[in-house]
Amino acid sequence: MAKTILAVDDSASMRQMLAFTLTDAGYEVVEAVDGEDALEKAKAKPMNLVLTDQNMPRMDGLDLVRALRRLPGYRTAPILILTTEAGEAIKSRGRAVGATGWLVKPFDPQRLLEVVHKVMG
Repeated sequence: MAKTILAVDDSASMRQMLAFTLTDAGYEVVEAVDGEDALEKAKAKPMNLVLTDQNMPRMDGLDLVRALRRLPGYRTAPILILTTEAGEAIKSRGRAVGATGWLVKPFDPQRLLEVVHKVMG
C-alpha cells in the first residue's frame, strides 16, 4: 500500500510540482491549500508524512506543526517545512515546534525524494 503524504502550500503550482514528483515516486498525495485545510485533512485521514510551506494565509507552517504535534497520530510522524528562508532562525523555530526537518525552495525533485525516503525510513 502506498504511503500517504500531505502536501501543504498556498501556491497551486508548488502543490502540483510536489504532487507530480511524489506520485511519480509511488506515493499517494493529498493536497491542502493552507494550514487550516491541512489540519482538517490530517484529522480525517492518517498521513505518513507532512510537507508544509512556511508562509501561508490563515495558518502558517510553524503553527500547523504545533497543531499536528498535539494530535495522537502525529506526535512522531515526520513533518518537513518547505521554505524560501534558509536562515538559522527559521530552522531553530522549526525544531522548537517539532519539525523533523526542512527543504529550501525552489526544491530539487531528486533531493526532495532523498529526504522523504530518509525521514520515512
